[in-house]
Amino acid sequence: MIKFGIAKGNSAMPNFKKYSYDQTAMVVVNFKDQLRPNTFEFTLHHLIEDHIDLSAFYDKYKNEAGGRTAYDPAILLKVILFAYYKGVRSSRDIQWECENNIIFKALSCDTVPYFTSIAGFVSSYPDAIESVFEQILLVCDEQGLLGHELIAIDGCKMSSNAAKEHSGTLDELALKLDKIQRQIKQCMKEHKRLDKRKPKERERKEQLEQSIDTLAKHAERIQNFLKTAAPRMGQAKRPKEIKSNITDNESGKMLTSKGTIQGYNGVAAVDKKHQIIIEAQAFGEGQEHHTLKPILDEIKLRYKRTGISDDILADQIIVTADTGFANEANYEYLKADGINAYIPDNQFRSRE
Repeated sequence: MIKFGIAKGNSAMPNFKKYSYDQTAMVVVNFKDQLRPNTFEFTLHHLIEDHIDLSAFYDKYKNEAGGRTAYDPAILLKVILFAYYKGVRSSRDIQWECENNIIFKALSCDTVPYFTSIAGFVSSYPDAIESVFEQILLVCDEQGLLGHELIAIDGCKMSSNAAKEHSGTLDELALKLDKIQRQIKQCMKEHKRLDKRKPKERERKEQLEQSIDTLAKHAERIQNFLKTAAPRMGQAKRPKEIKSNITDNESGKMLTSKGTIQGYNGVAAVDKKHQIIIEAQAFGEGQEHHTLKPILDEIKLRYKRTGISDDILADQIIVTADTGFANEANYEYLKADGINAYIPDNQFRSRE
């Protein structure tokens, strides 16, 4: 057994430099030098600086004649895309990284966009951000990074910022509203009874008041949702109503290996040569078979818009997907359009 300890007696002790992590230091840093070649941040910086046209973002900026200066879309794109690459999705966390992380500081030139500016930028420019995606795809093609031989399609389940407890068909939500209203009446009845008792019941009364306020807000949300909502219909052969969600009605309940979540089915198409994503969409249903045609249609349109190919699917590029995308409707669609696709059915493992 090895024992660690302090030597006793006359043994000489090493003399180490003192150190402390709890200190602040002024460090001279050149931001350009932090973006090292052959790193993701270096590539991202030069793509946006030298190859991407950002004019699609400029339309909403109306501060030429006066007003406060705005964050450059190039800066916001760099820090947001780098954050997503690092798995940081919260706008508040991205702001923190810009304040404390040297790579984020280098990409943002030591500016610190407020989290509301970051969140507003992401939600306000869906078409412009898609334009950036297409321009990057075109750059990849010009650099010979796309093989145009095989496209692989697959999906994964992603949680949304919505509670699955707020889901239900319109009838189920109406029943939930009725139940909440009955709970409110019961709380008010007990609160009224406590009014006639001694002051020692003050704490219980405060709890009831808090419960009434919380339940009333929840009931109001459901009421407002039901006033305008229409039933969400599924994509099966015999469509039936699926559960709506009062927080994010484009998301859906879906089963994953870790249980049921409220979220999206993210489907991506990848070019084989360098695993470059050429198309990605999010669908609010767990079933994947109805997503195949929208994904392939958008790939065809995207390649035509960028001038890469007038009809990439007609060029007999191979398309692969797993059994989740298999059904008779998809087989008929692929055959009718002459698409060179390979999708196994659910029984392929049981056959020789």
